[in-house]
Amino acid sequence: MKKNHFPLILLLFLLSACADKYMAYRHKYPFTATDGKPDYSNTDYWAAHPDKWDPSDSVPKPLRAFPRDSSVDVFFLHPTTFTKKSDAGQSNARIDDAYINAKTDYSTILYQASVFNEQCRVFAPRYRQAHIQNFYSADSLKAHAAFELAYADIRDAFAYYLSHYNKGRPFIIAGHSQGALLSERLLKEEVEGKPLMRQLVAAYIAGWPVPAGYFTTLKVCTDSLQTGCFCSWRTFKSGYRPAYLEKEQPGVQVTNPISWTITGEEISRRYNKGAVIRFNKLYKVSTGARISAGLLYTKRPRFPWSFLYRSKNYHVGDINLYYMNIRENIKTRIRQFRAGVPAS
Repeated sequence: MKKNHFPLILLLFLLSACADKYMAYRHKYPFTATDGKPDYSNTDYWAAHPDKWDPSDSVPKPLRAFPRDSSVDVFFLHPTTFTKKSDAGQSNARIDDAYINAKTDYSTILYQASVFNEQCRVFAPRYRQAHIQNFYSADSLKAHAAFELAYADIRDAFAYYLSHYNKGRPFIIAGHSQGALLSERLLKEEVEGKPLMRQLVAAYIAGWPVPAGYFTTLKVCTDSLQTGCFCSWRTFKSGYRPAYLEKEQPGVQVTNPISWTITGEEISRRYNKGAVIRFNKLYKVSTGARISAGLLYTKRPRFPWSFLYRSKNYHVGDINLYYMNIRENIKTRIRQFRAGVPAS
């Protein structure tokens, strides 16, 4: 009689999903901040930095034969990794929290920041990120203070990057979720309308809305070639709109990360050149994309065991669901920038 191994496989899948794999990396982060603040002259306070090896240097196995260039920088702001409910009473993460730093580096820095490493030196500052509960807190003053502290670190890190590393090089600003929220403000306050705009290749702002009129002169990218513009999207299952977005004002600006247009036609998953769900695998034709009402919609992604994935919110995969399309678009925009093609 043939045995049905599916229940055992399912159990192993669920157990592995629950395992906290980041605990094993805590020993890599023994540093202590004497005053509780980041010291950006020390590479310990950078989750990614070209002067050390870090997970942003990792390249998915199918892509390792591709030549690499680094004449452009990316300043990448990671999303919220300070999420444990038991820490909700602490507004901001400690900058030297070994577990948070391990979680950051071996999740978002590995799976998101690495998308830039074919063409860019990657700079990703550690910062005293706001706890995830600050996004939902009824105490608006406390939440505001938490995000102000996070932004103060980002502003200091960017100033340090400019004065010590940039040396007139072209750069990209990128971020996801909380990192995208902070990227928007950084672009608005430190780049837009300033001489630095001449060095901006593009901005990739994923997982946070950009309202119409937020920027004065910085425009949304409307094709795959444009430079000096921004791309932004938030990914959900087709037809799903979370309750927390019901009161969102219309006019959010969205770029489709497959076609790089801002129109509403559905782009088939066959044009998705590769998602990275497991780091050393590329899953082609995984996810399509369609813009509607300020969001990016797709049918359920296709990858092994994806039928077990019941979530309708694909926020966590905003970047790695479109990994190869983003990676190739970075190269395209840099090529246009180097050629001196005016922004359209």
